[in-house]
Amino acid sequence: MAPQGFKKPPQAPPLFTGTPKSVIEDTKRLIERSRSTENKVVAEVKPHDATFEKVLLPMAYDENDFGLEAHIIGFYQSVSADQALRDASTEAEKLMDDFSIESSMREDVFKLVESAFSKGDKLDAESQRLLEKAHKEYIRNGLGLPAGHKRDRYKEIKKRLSQLCIVFSKNLNEEIGGIWFTSEELKGVPEDVTSLFEKGKGENAGKLRMTFKKPDYFPTLKYAKDPATRKKAYIDDNNKLPQNIPIFREVIILRDEAARLLGYPNHAAFIIEDKMAKTPKTVDDFLGDLRQRLTKGGTSEINTLTELKKQDYKSLGLEQKFDGKYYLWDNRYYDRLMLEKDYSLDQEKFAEWFPLETSIRGMLTVFETLFGLMFVEVTGGDRSSISPSGKGDDIVWHPDCQVFSVWDSEDQGSGFVGYLYLDLHPRQGKYGHAANFNIQPGFINANGTRHYPVTALVCNFSKPTPKKPSLLKHEEVTTLFHELGHGIHDLVSKTHYSRFHGTNVVRDFVEAPSQMLENWCWTPSQLKALSHHYSTLSPEYEAAWREQAGKDASTPEKKLPDELIENLIKTKHVNDALFNLRQLHFGIFDMTIHEPKSHEEAEAFKLSEMYNKLGYEITQLDSPAQLGAGYDWGHGETTFGHLLGGYDAGYYGYLSSQVYSADMFHTVFAKDPMNREEGRRYRHMVLEKGGSQDEMETLKGFLGREPNGDAFYRELGLA
Repeated sequence: MAPQGFKKPPQAPPLFTGTPKSVIEDTKRLIERSRSTENKVVAEVKPHDATFEKVLLPMAYDENDFGLEAHIIGFYQSVSADQALRDASTEAEKLMDDFSIESSMREDVFKLVESAFSKGDKLDAESQRLLEKAHKEYIRNGLGLPAGHKRDRYKEIKKRLSQLCIVFSKNLNEEIGGIWFTSEELKGVPEDVTSLFEKGKGENAGKLRMTFKKPDYFPTLKYAKDPATRKKAYIDDNNKLPQNIPIFREVIILRDEAARLLGYPNHAAFIIEDKMAKTPKTVDDFLGDLRQRLTKGGTSEINTLTELKKQDYKSLGLEQKFDGKYYLWDNRYYDRLMLEKDYSLDQEKFAEWFPLETSIRGMLTVFETLFGLMFVEVTGGDRSSISPSGKGDDIVWHPDCQVFSVWDSEDQGSGFVGYLYLDLHPRQGKYGHAANFNIQPGFINANGTRHYPVTALVCNFSKPTPKKPSLLKHEEVTTLFHELGHGIHDLVSKTHYSRFHGTNVVRDFVEAPSQMLENWCWTPSQLKALSHHYSTLSPEYEAAWREQAGKDASTPEKKLPDELIENLIKTKHVNDALFNLRQLHFGIFDMTIHEPKSHEEAEAFKLSEMYNKLGYEITQLDSPAQLGAGYDWGHGETTFGHLLGGYDAGYYGYLSSQVYSADMFHTVFAKDPMNREEGRRYRHMVLEKGGSQDEMETLKGFLGREPNGDAFYRELGLA
């Protein structure tokens, strides 16, 4: 971390002082201001006089300013502890989405944009890209349709889809289900986990409540010895949101209808046209080829894991219950058991060297070294000194938040870069996964000055206890590094227009920069540098560790021992085929539901059955269907937030972007991951560009050639 102390940034951080009343009022004010901007352009510019400067530029500047407040207003629904504020944020997002649809279908504005577009005036590259994309978006938003019933129906569908997706996401965030288990049923689950479970009273006296939040649910699947516990947890999790079943179905049907109104054969064709893949066939061929290559390995891995399950049942005295099958709820448990038995990798032991706070500091140090940055945490009175209100509490939305001012290192000019927020622990009503949120975009103001970006990392790592800090297993270390990678992309991007800022790139490229950075979590030197045994952090932690380990236990090394690092590295591709087949299940399901041959087929889809049947056919993991329950046993699609959150006909990007991430890492960084010169080149040639130029050109410029899949297939052992 940066050795120097606090210095006052040239731009104040935003305030998070919204109330249920103010967010609605502010939203209406923003909408009216944007509408006035469009009206002014229409009133003052005639089609024959239309130019980029007269038409697009005023609206681009308005879009820049709109994002400064709108992103925060919409962010409250994911992080606020106040139910009323979350509800108001959701309502505000509906208002903004409705206005966005109305704005995108204004024929009077479109005529001016079309006129400016057809003139062919010479513009700088980013402005030309803005003009081309804006022109195409109007057409894709229904203005290529003749005025009348079809266009009106398209607008109606767009508004309905917006409302449905917002409610679907809200249901996910607000979900509060759980299961009461006895201590015996939870046997094997670490005490660090179960000690945080709610303790039962009355009819549940003596029981503990596992919620479906990740810090509860995943350890239960990984460690509960009783297969009945794992089975119940898995099935109930897949059925926790019945209210999302009709929403998901309606969304799929409406998307198909909208695409056909515009003349596309299906929704996938509409979506992928603007992505790197360009056509659904390219995606289907990629996924199909990968499935074929992985299937044999997946079958072999299941056979090995099934044998391990057989041995485990024998050791538990459950031989009579072993039926030779390997179920969905078995996978996390036996994958973990294999790593412990065959590779001497105990994730609980590993986590002792990765306290959350020191891991974050270590990761930020990596980014400082590689990209020429400095992170300075803003605490105490310093928060008040930079707060526009003079109150330090006003620049965070919750006491859990950490704030960093981010600066260029000396060799990069020592300038201000932006603000990074971290919100890392679960709470009621908070977004339930791990994600990076842009709070304020970066852009160039109309007066030529720069507005610096503000970005937030929202995660759900376990909370610290009096005896232990929050400790990260390796997959959590990787998740943190991945999401921080999105945050760095957001911070170091430098674009003229907010529309192209940071991670505003095509969906089948957006994951590549963060996926590439995951490789640092498998590099021995970086694992050593990131590690710090928690017992060395305080006398209290040391005493608690000794109490658990025993008085005669030798003092642990401060840094992760080489033997543990070697054991971890050996596991990088263990059960890799099965993991990627699971990803293929999600990607192929996504494409299947968005590529019906007819609208009638879309209406007839039995989505839950399709989700579960495809899962079995692709992964060969058994489910309740193999026990006679039928393929409608669960509704996993109702928890699949990606498909109603912007990744529709786009989930394949998690796999296809690995082609690019593997190519970049093995071509440029594999020999020397901490090469500062290459890190800075990557920062300026890839991350800084955001979406301001074609992503394929960005890749080719950095690699010095066309990207290829050689490194990706070698990584998977398929080359």
